[in-house]
Amino acid sequence: QVQPVESGGGSVQAGGSLRLSCAASGFTSRKNYMGWFRQAPGKEREGVAALHIMSGNTYYADSVKGRFTISRDNSKNILYLQMNSLKPEDTGMYYCAAGYLYVFSHIFRADQYNDWGQGTQVTVSS
Repeated sequence: QVQPVESGGGSVQAGGSLRLSCAASGFTSRKNYMGWFRQAPGKEREGVAALHIMSGNTYYADSVKGRFTISRDNSKNILYLQMNSLKPEDTGMYYCAAGYLYVFSHIFRADQYNDWGQGTQVTVSS
């Protein structure tokens, strides 16, 4: 089992930016999607961005569309999440994961992914 390592979290004021990184060699073996998820205290883990590994197509939850960008550096096996115009409601622990999904509508469901890292904390103050 490959465990990715997330980094790049921190504390910023509303309107600020952060770039998260997720590094793991062999992470995408036998997977077709990579994704970023977040979990706020007392809430369920929710998907915010996903990337189809073969096509490079990207998908975003409505709550982050236009503000977040998921990308991948294939040569370095790193997945990124660029987060701009951050809001207090973006606060949470952010995780990356990969999975083999059979149903497109499930791309933001955490139970469809495996090989989770420890996460990186993002705190946005108003």
